[in-house]
Amino acid sequence: MGQQFGRPTLWNSLKRGFRRTCPRCGQGRMFAGYLTAKESCAHCGLVFEPLRADDAPAYFTISIVGHVVVTGYLATESILHPPVWLQLAIWMPGTLGMTLGLLPFVKGAVMGAIFSSQAKRGRAF
Repeated sequence: MGQQFGRPTLWNSLKRGFRRTCPRCGQGRMFAGYLTAKESCAHCGLVFEPLRADDAPAYFTISIVGHVVVTGYLATESILHPPVWLQLAIWMPGTLGMTLGLLPFVKGAVMGAIFSSQAKRGRAF
């Protein structure tokens, strides 16, 4: 805990957060559950409370998934012309699966970006 950690770059903080590890050291796990952040990093002691992502991960996730789903839907419709029920059977579960699968990783990346931006402003992390 007494070890000093250098300030990671924004890119490193994003990668570490996307892996759901501590944005400072990259070792400790950031989440206790699906989206519940731990109190602090078990490896370096970074407190995760100030890294509140709020609604940003949901907005980014919906934006990413929306681009994939709309592009896929339109491409499938223009190339294969399947019936509507088949399109719904493909894209509704796909949308749900992509959203739920991507959300925790995007939340970690957003928390990493918040850490990086606050560390550059001289906050005590």
